[in-house]
Amino acid sequence: MKTRPQDLDSILENYPRRPQHLIGVLQDVQAAFNYISPEHLARICDHVGVPVTQAWSVATFYKSFSLEPRGEHSIKVCLGTTCHLKGGERLAEACERDLGIERGQTTADQRFSLDTVKCVGACAEAPVVMVDEDYLGRASISSLKKEFKRR
Repeated sequence: MKTRPQDLDSILENYPRRPQHLIGVLQDVQAAFNYISPEHLARICDHVGVPVTQAWSVATFYKSFSLEPRGEHSIKVCLGTTCHLKGGERLAEACERDLGIERGQTTADQRFSLDTVKCVGACAEAPVVMVDEDYLGRASISSLKKEFKRR
């Protein structure tokens, strides 16, 4: 489970004012707030002494960072070859219907964010859906609905 938001200052005070700490600060802010706001990005850059363009480049290069608000729970439907062949696309479509969002979006209540990924490395359990850090192997539409209710 992700940590709840804390004061940005308390995160920044854990890091020396040096550029090499950019990624560590970005990771901690992402974990605390589920995304990196423009205001946070500017303050991080001031703290570690890098231009906003550099931090933006890092934050947009790595998929683990988001510059848009993300849901409390992350749903990633695997669409790698094996998962695709075993129904991954149907699962992604069911998630879109059940959550009322498209891939890459977050529900209005900020509970869930939906994404698809190329492979999660669990082909023997296909189709696979990750909810937060949990792997749901041999996933079905009904097992996903139960998982959404549980969270």
